[in-house]
Amino acid sequence: MSLIALAINPVPSGAKSLVFDGYDGTKLRAALWEPTRGPARGTVCVFTGRGEYIEKYFEVVADLRRRGYTVAIMDWRGQGGSERRLSNPRKGHVVAFTEYDRDLALFMSEVVMPSCPKPYVALGHSLGGNVLLRGAQAENSPFARMILTSPMIAIHEAALRNSVGLTRTYAEGAGLLGLATAYVKGGSNEPEETLEFEGNVLTSDVVRWSRNKAILEQAPELGLGSPTIGWLRSALRSCAMLQKPDYPKYVAVPMLLFAAGADQVVSPRAIEDFAVDLKIGGLIAMPGSRHEILQENDAIRQRFWAAFDAYMGVDIPAAA
Repeated sequence: MSLIALAINPVPSGAKSLVFDGYDGTKLRAALWEPTRGPARGTVCVFTGRGEYIEKYFEVVADLRRRGYTVAIMDWRGQGGSERRLSNPRKGHVVAFTEYDRDLALFMSEVVMPSCPKPYVALGHSLGGNVLLRGAQAENSPFARMILTSPMIAIHEAALRNSVGLTRTYAEGAGLLGLATAYVKGGSNEPEETLEFEGNVLTSDVVRWSRNKAILEQAPELGLGSPTIGWLRSALRSCAMLQKPDYPKYVAVPMLLFAAGADQVVSPRAIEDFAVDLKIGGLIAMPGSRHEILQENDAIRQRFWAAFDAYMGVDIPAAA
């Protein structure tokens, strides 16, 4: 699938869109951009959250390119412009998060490494942060650093609408009954960003919310509804792995984590607890930010980019 352009969200110039095969032949969409300013600093690989899509990150792509980075981004299987294997394409489903692991490895080996300059830096949000942390103990990780916004180390109980224990029992039990591909209780085909701005848990910025809503209105095929029971079961299992007491101590990739103070999707406390035990990592708290830090208002985004630049050692000139 080609990239979708809107007047309020044009495709950044010089885009190279492509499709590559996931571990099982699933067609996955990706895109690459070269930097717009020097000096060349390597490649930032962007890994999005559940239900997101490349077009939502055009602004972030532009921010990175003018800092001297090549940018590589992909749509996870079953969302965005990547292939969806269920008869209902709005269902967000995977059998296990190992599917994401294997697709990420192929994205790096088949798309990024052959055509993008080192060093490779991972920028992951929410689900993307979870998947990156799953591989962060590997000494042979392709990433020199990771920067994670609202990484899904634990799902917020407000999002679960119940305790973690009860939710895990529900997901495991329903999966055993053959309901893995059914929507979670109360789930629907409706993408969250097509709902009303008031009361949303993703961003306090109405302009960016409206932009993302307009993308899905023009290209509804990019949208994703609620997760399936199988996705929830897999997510809870992955989070449980990351929350093991010794897990952060063996992380081998330097990283900077950002916790959104007003997050009701993932747990800020879990991010803070994880960061405390990192030997080669740090934490930046973002008071007042909802879940999607990179889709937040200008003041919050400026705080993010200031911290990013300090961590990466970037002296960025003012925008033209």
